[in-house]
Amino acid sequence: MTTVTRADRRHLSIVLAVLFTVGWATNHFVAMMPVLHDRSGISNAALEAAFGIYAVGLLPGLLTGGGISDRVGRKPIVLPGATGAALGNLLMLVWHTEPGVLIGRFAVGLGVGLAVSAGTAWCADLGGQHGTVFAGGVLTSGFAIGPLVSGLIAQFTDSAAILVPFTVTVVASLVAVAAGITVPNVRRTPPDQQPAVTSDAGRSLGRALWTSIPMSLWVFSAITLVIVTMTGRMTAFSGPWVPGVAAVLALGSGVVAQVFARSGMWGPRTGISGALLVAAGMAVVAIAGSSPAPAEFIIAAVLLGSGYGLCLREGLVDVETYAPAARRGLAIGVFYVGTYLGFGLPLVLRGLAPTFGITAPIVVLAILAALSAALRAGQLRTGVLDR
Repeated sequence: MTTVTRADRRHLSIVLAVLFTVGWATNHFVAMMPVLHDRSGISNAALEAAFGIYAVGLLPGLLTGGGISDRVGRKPIVLPGATGAALGNLLMLVWHTEPGVLIGRFAVGLGVGLAVSAGTAWCADLGGQHGTVFAGGVLTSGFAIGPLVSGLIAQFTDSAAILVPFTVTVVASLVAVAAGITVPNVRRTPPDQQPAVTSDAGRSLGRALWTSIPMSLWVFSAITLVIVTMTGRMTAFSGPWVPGVAAVLALGSGVVAQVFARSGMWGPRTGISGALLVAAGMAVVAIAGSSPAPAEFIIAAVLLGSGYGLCLREGLVDVETYAPAARRGLAIGVFYVGTYLGFGLPLVLRGLAPTFGITAPIVVLAILAALSAALRAGQLRTGVLDR
């Protein structure tokens, strides 16, 4: 059995710090959306387009970064990716007009796509399944803390409301990248207590994706529904602090849900619970309509955030369990493509609203989430999920 050395733990901590700042650099933008609207005059439609174009930038990085890192190692992919995310935010810092925000968000997407897939695989190399789960949890923390900090900074500053949050994000990202330079580009069999980790018996890329992709679809679609769509419909409160608090509430619920699932040893049934929680949260959003009450907003945020956390955890564990070691980076990249499609959901809902209204599309999504839970239950019964 391979043991985790002190050097591995130190290097894992540094890689996790890089992923934390990547999550921060990605999601702090949600708190800046109302600021950019009020201070720079960028329309809400353009801001939602910028939020969605980030997902377009992600795709090439997610699809290629993990697979390339399987061959050349993680470091040459992760650190340039994290640097690219910082430079995208730097572009928005110096050019916060509609074209600058669109290009900047696209650049952030390109960088994050490289960093997330290869970075998660790097954590798996250093810490096995625990490293994979830690990577998802740390990304979640970055997604939550970034909007909160940027929102609070913007709320309590005036002329620097745009400049300071972007500056803090860029500096934090570059400091983490500098620390990452000290981590060697070494790939090894991930340490774990299960002998199967060192063998590809029963593993295949197809099996990894068949189990994980139905979970991936409800990861960021659940979160964006709260922190973009629902906060945009709130009339009782407004300001950059609202999406920041929404991110902490939803993503914090995701972390708590993961703790309960792990301590309760729910196993693969965790994914069923996650998809059902997403379906329930979407039902609340549909009922809340165009002007959610604070109580409806809180309930939806907790339900959707909990579903997010469980679906993210289970998808990553499925990939770690079933993907062959030589193709782990590619499998993680494809999984994250499914998750990040959710970043385009607010723009899709805005486009569908004139024809289908604001409730019907969300009802359809709730039904599809419930069907994903049923699919996972079937995978458990047929032995596809046998971990």
